[in-house]
Amino acid sequence: MRARSGESVTAEVAGARGFRPADRLKDLVNAVRADPGISREALAGLLAHHGERPEDLTEQAFTREDAESLRAAADRLGALLAEPDVDRAAHAINALLAECGARPHLSRHDGHTWQLHIDRGDDATWAEWFTASSALALAQILTEYGRMPWGECAAPGCTRLYLGTGPGSARRYCSTACASRARVAAHRRRKREGG
Repeated sequence: MRARSGESVTAEVAGARGFRPADRLKDLVNAVRADPGISREALAGLLAHHGERPEDLTEQAFTREDAESLRAAADRLGALLAEPDVDRAAHAINALLAECGARPHLSRHDGHTWQLHIDRGDDATWAEWFTASSALALAQILTEYGRMPWGECAAPGCTRLYLGTGPGSARRYCSTACASRARVAAHRRRKREGG
């Protein structure tokens, strides 16, 4: 079972530094999409990058079975991030929250201040924790922006997911490289068609 380090979902929505569950979601989903059989060790490395403690990522605390269920959860959440319809996405988020039995609660441990947690409790599995905290993060972002500032890259041939919660206009690409390639390709196409 899972002993989580502190997390504050509201910090992600406010754009504050610190734990960012939506960024963790995007990174894990993209890693699983790129390599559906991604190793336990690689997943542990990604989780560590996003603030999980080394003692929570040992082979005993984060097993191969935990990694397998986390990959399945990331795959499922990837389908939600790629959903282009806001109403279907909202209903899917609600279904995930209901399925997880997610109940927000305040928690303070490991010297952290009070933080919002959402899952069945400290005995939640890695997949349950990841699904519940990710669904809450997406619900808060959708509520704040009134739209889905996430999606699948619009560049031809790219299937990476992006999360565009920063300032500026809505994103359509996972990176500036994909955006530049798409603009250059569109410019060349217009030039060919124009003569």
